[in-house]
Amino acid sequence: MAGLPPVGPWRRRAFFRDGEWILMCGIVGYVGFRNATEFLLEGLRRLEYRGYDSAGVAVMNDRRNVHVVKSVGRIANLAASVSQANIEGSLGVGHTRWATHGPATEENAHPHFGGDRVATIVHNGVIENYQSIKERLEVEGYCFHSATDTEAMAHLLASCLEMEEEKGPPPDVDPYRHLVNGMKAALGQVQGTYGLVAMFRDYPDVIVAARLGSPMVLGVGKGEHFVASDASPLVGYTDKIVYLADHQIAVITADTLHVTHRRQGRVQHSVEVLEGNVAGASLDGFAHYMLKEIFEQPESLKNAMRGRLDEQDATAVFGGLNLTRQQLRSVSRLILTACGTSWHAALLGEYLVEELARMPVEVEYASELRYRNPPVEHDTLLFSLSQSGETADTLAALREMRRKGHPTLAICNVVGSTIAQEADGGIYLHAGPEIGVASTKAYTSQCLVLTMLALYFGRLRHLSYDAGRRIIDAMHGLPDKVQQALSVNEEIRRIANKYSGEQNYLYLGRQYNFPTALEGALKLKEISYIHAEGYPAAEMKHGPIALVDEHTPSVFIVPQGFVYDKVLANMEEIKARGGPVIAVVEEGDTRAAKLADDVIFTPSVEEFLQPIVSIIPLQLLAYHIAVLRGCDVDKPRNLAKSVTVE
Repeated sequence: MAGLPPVGPWRRRAFFRDGEWILMCGIVGYVGFRNATEFLLEGLRRLEYRGYDSAGVAVMNDRRNVHVVKSVGRIANLAASVSQANIEGSLGVGHTRWATHGPATEENAHPHFGGDRVATIVHNGVIENYQSIKERLEVEGYCFHSATDTEAMAHLLASCLEMEEEKGPPPDVDPYRHLVNGMKAALGQVQGTYGLVAMFRDYPDVIVAARLGSPMVLGVGKGEHFVASDASPLVGYTDKIVYLADHQIAVITADTLHVTHRRQGRVQHSVEVLEGNVAGASLDGFAHYMLKEIFEQPESLKNAMRGRLDEQDATAVFGGLNLTRQQLRSVSRLILTACGTSWHAALLGEYLVEELARMPVEVEYASELRYRNPPVEHDTLLFSLSQSGETADTLAALREMRRKGHPTLAICNVVGSTIAQEADGGIYLHAGPEIGVASTKAYTSQCLVLTMLALYFGRLRHLSYDAGRRIIDAMHGLPDKVQQALSVNEEIRRIANKYSGEQNYLYLGRQYNFPTALEGALKLKEISYIHAEGYPAAEMKHGPIALVDEHTPSVFIVPQGFVYDKVLANMEEIKARGGPVIAVVEEGDTRAAKLADDVIFTPSVEEFLQPIVSIIPLQLLAYHIAVLRGCDVDKPRNLAKSVTVE
């Protein structure tokens, strides 16, 4: 595309310092003057939503004794075991696990030992060639006690460190040279992704961290340093952080922090300000984080709009796109790529941009786009959507499009995330921390950002000033409308009680609310383990109607609009076959209410905002059904907050 800038890093200075706390598995580390155990356990509690099938800590004291405690299950189990062990030390690491290699057992829980030199190591990510490494190290005499890829990494690091130490003592000017060189040698032999932290038996004052494709954040304090796989454990301990980049290795003591690139040598790291508070990670009187985050949506939507609506020019304003209006005006096609809930938001974005900007949009599953070779015109712009900014498939799709020379922008919620750093520009959601594994407020923020993006592209093209002002006025009133939608919580609890025993659900909507049907079904699947499918309402008669019976509720999203009568006809077809109908309708709608067995009323809004208002009762319905079924709402089985492996 003529005039577009070359691919380069997304300049963070353009964005507000806030974000979601994400990722499978959680890492914490500490070196300083206080008892490390306190920080490790508190940090793991804040990271538990990222992995919760097992956990462990390792603490080293001044006598170089290493105490390791592991447990299966939640952090509460680990805390009880640590309390009984009464371990103390000013150097330590911890890990909460989401299993990839081997079941949830104490043997497979991190930390892991490595030979005689690596005291312990904790690791996020996947070492793809661990089996060949393991076989080679077993021949060398290393004994394995787990089924994990991480233990292979620990022994490999020990082997490389031994070879480095055989070269002679390190010079006085760099007492940790052997550690860095050993780490470089080990990382040069592994394939896959990693965020790891290691402690060493002969170095009781230092921990070493490294990253490739799995985030690592360093906290800078006075006489102490912290390590974590995201910023949430650091809140309340320090407000100064360093984002470790891919291929970087950090050598950390209580008083020093040195960062080295695996290939380029010592690099100058930048210290940034961490904004946040512990309250973001507290329940504030709610029974679950998911419920709290559902009720936070009026505020998160305000934050998504703050400073981005320009009444004077009747358009949206984005400071981080890093493209001029002239360059964006020359774009003739958008590709939106994402996974899961973000894909549903992208699908809504397709409807909105095509309607408001008259611009062709293609929505791609990132897991498919990364392996396809579709013809993409030179004037095409890619938007990658990821709440965490770390989704492996979405990141790979972005990298593939960059490799082909296309400009790439991102929509995500995490400052310093990999996608945020590698995209040419983008938009942060400002949704704040989202701890419940099933996304709620990040999804609605994505939908709203895409609405503003559609307005922006529309005003660049044909959308009139008056139309732009009407859209902005409607968006200004959206938080109050969402607050009204939340008032049906008790009625939804009653409906959930009526249908919580059913095992199959259909979710049906049309046009803007087809993505709403998909997202509503996904929420129910994620947290209640009930089979649910979303469809365009008209597609129901082309196959899914065969599923309809008295035990299969159909959830219809039926706001007023130009397909309203069509959706009512689809409801009639379900009723004629004995299927129960739950209808999400606008206030005052008596026609749909007469057809439905149960009705959920939502406030009236413009059609392009209906998906944001309509998803609120579907989030609440999924929540209450899951609670009634005794499910762990915030930590559903087999799921973690973000998928960083294929």
